[in-house]
Amino acid sequence: MRLSSFFLPTLKETPTEAQIVSHRLMLRAGMIRQTSAGIYAWLPLGHRVLKKIEQIVREEQNAAGAQELLMPTIQSADLWRESGRYDDYGKEMLRITDRHEREMLFGPTNEEMITDIFRSFVKSYRQLPLNLYHIQWKFRDEIRPRFGVMRGREFLMKDAYSFDIDADSARRSYQKMFLAYLRTYARLGLKAIPMRADTGPIGGDLSHEFIILAETGESGVFCHKDWMELDVLKDAPNVEDDLQPFFDQVTAIYAATDEKHDAATCPVAESDLVSARGIEVGHIFNFGTKYSKPMNAVVAGPNGESIPVEMGSYGIGVSRLMGAIIEASHDDNGIIWPDSVAPFNVGLINLKVGDAETDRVCLDLYGKLQAAGLDVAYDDRDERPGAKFADMDLIGLPWQLVVGPRGLKSGVVELKRRATGEKEELSVEAALAKLTA
Repeated sequence: MRLSSFFLPTLKETPTEAQIVSHRLMLRAGMIRQTSAGIYAWLPLGHRVLKKIEQIVREEQNAAGAQELLMPTIQSADLWRESGRYDDYGKEMLRITDRHEREMLFGPTNEEMITDIFRSFVKSYRQLPLNLYHIQWKFRDEIRPRFGVMRGREFLMKDAYSFDIDADSARRSYQKMFLAYLRTYARLGLKAIPMRADTGPIGGDLSHEFIILAETGESGVFCHKDWMELDVLKDAPNVEDDLQPFFDQVTAIYAATDEKHDAATCPVAESDLVSARGIEVGHIFNFGTKYSKPMNAVVAGPNGESIPVEMGSYGIGVSRLMGAIIEASHDDNGIIWPDSVAPFNVGLINLKVGDAETDRVCLDLYGKLQAAGLDVAYDDRDERPGAKFADMDLIGLPWQLVVGPRGLKSGVVELKRRATGEKEELSVEAALAKLTA
């Protein structure tokens, strides 16, 4: 993509409404624009990252055996009355009446709707286990939306729902998602710590939040210092293996949200306990028959008996993850994207647009990098070099390839790794080989 024609409205000054790093940098990098309180338009650069995060989430859900569908954003209030949650959910739910005076709502979550779909088609235990998920926009009318996409009112979410014949099978489904979540965050370049948590309005008796540590986290968290060095996936099993030993091993290392932590009974010595702030990037629940019983989601068992299915739900805030990644990976100059979700792999900087040799080399590199399958942001704008360098650092692409007349006279270009700041002068061929290796 040529930046001369790419819609990239970067800002030099920090907007006054931005309170945390991710919000400031997303606004400055031209990734989002607020359209009303807690609601954002996703501009081209931000949308590219959002789609890459979404795809990683999708791939790991598929690998764990979940099947993708798509449910509507607008739901019937009648479904929520069946489960008993319509009046209990609170003012965060946006309630709507259509022209026929039917009561509707903008879905904050989908337990009721997926249960209705399930009960319409699944009649036998032989059709289980089943895990269905979608990636869909949600709306929760937060009383004080803040921190940009970290606590907005409209957000993109992956929510999955498992259906099993008994509690043992349901625990296995829970453990599959537990592992899938750890794999997802690792691919996103994040260390996410699973912590026992309250189930809240979702319900149930088993729940884990996945938390990344960050100074701007909205809640206090506590964990054993071993988490700081632990690579939980180093010895992770295959998803089809017995997952109980892995689950037990990981959850045995102390980690708790402030709601679950009790200093008086904490089993970790004070010298080994890490107290920090954390950002929730996912939440999983096993809630048994909380929804299947009131909504009559039953299947015929082996002996023909009617059995209410055991259920779980598993959420990842896809749009929230973008803010979390920035909170965990930035410096004073801007964002530092992990390779897996960067909007472009390489920023190709032409230091003197209009110079025949510089233009020729840049165009040659641009074509060859694209042919090798890399996403390239070619800065062919008629701007001073300082502005180009500042923008490239701000938007945080993993690699910067700098081409200018002075270097070309010596037969070299400059290659910079954004994460470390390391620079090296290489021949054009060597730089191309390193980027395409």
